Order: sequence, then structure tokens, then C-alpha cells
Amino acid sequence: MANLNIKLVKSLNGRLEKQVATANSLGLRKIGDMTVQPDNDQTRGKIAKIGYLLQVTEVQ
Repeated sequence: MANLNIKLVKSLNGRLEKQVATANSLGLRKIGDMTVQPDNDQTRGKIAKIGYLLQVTEVQ
């Protein structure tokens, strides 16, 4: 199964609490933070909620 590199590229300041909580659940707290998550439905759902704040690339 592939993994996803997820990087926070926009600030969380001024965002809704739900959006900040979603970013925190992915392990992202400040601009430039990066995490590797499994490519599954749960992760894709989180990305869909705050996708405009993220940069996502697929890793083998």
C-alpha cells in the first residue's frame, strides 16, 4: 500500500476549530510541518476537509 507525504503550506491562524483539529490529528501544527500517512479512506477524508492548506504527494 502506498503512503502519502502531507505538508502544511498555509497557516492555521484564523481557521475554524474543526480545521485546526483535523490538521493536528494529521500531526501538522505549523507551516512546513511534514508527515507520512497511509493512503486510506480515513486519511483521504481528512485531506478533503483541509486540502487547500496542504501539499500532498504519493510515496511508494
